[in-house]
Amino acid sequence: MQLLHRYKKSNWIKAFGNGAIQKCGDKITIEGALYALQQQADLGIHPAGRTALSLMGKTHYLELMAKNYVLFGNKGEKLPTWMANQKWEKEIKYYSSLFLPANIGLVDKDMNGFTIKVSSSARAIMECLYLSPKDQELMECYEMMEGLNNLRPSLVQELLEQCTSVKVKRLFLYMAKKAGHAWYEMLNVEKIDLGSGKRKLVENGVYISEFKITVPKDLANGEL
Repeated sequence: MQLLHRYKKSNWIKAFGNGAIQKCGDKITIEGALYALQQQADLGIHPAGRTALSLMGKTHYLELMAKNYVLFGNKGEKLPTWMANQKWEKEIKYYSSLFLPANIGLVDKDMNGFTIKVSSSARAIMECLYLSPKDQELMECYEMMEGLNNLRPSLVQELLEQCTSVKVKRLFLYMAKKAGHAWYEMLNVEKIDLGSGKRKLVENGVYISEFKITVPKDLANGEL
């Protein structure tokens, strides 16, 4: 504590919110804060959904107007107040869930000098579907799915088998098949638990009998 006080007095470090410190003159980015959470606090909080797809170069045209930075964490993990209350360049939207296992489908992303864990494309699109239709538009999900021609079938299979959200699994398979991706044909759908009963995701939509889901008319009709 005495050393920290001396550093602060000499203007080498300063408080960064309540519970963190930074070197004076350094510009702290969301990615830099995430590095601290992952490496120092051992938290599973990571860029997810459309934000992860953008960092992977998959959604530039969709992300231009995005005002939110989507983060997912494991169930029970909370975003520290020093990060949640900070004024970042984008508003952070944080979700904690265990609908996917904590350590499957994450990749290392270099951020110009340090590396953070980010959702892979396969995991990220499932996170988008998890947030739909309330916090993520289904049509945008499909537009993002269309660009994912190179997903690894083995990883997709593992994620779908481990996923606990019937909505996510049904939507994922429906959109992947509709997009005509070659990797879809390599999936073993029989090993994926799609639950029972119908899922009505929107009002006045179109019922897709194969996957027992009701989707928006423009998605069902392919009017993009």
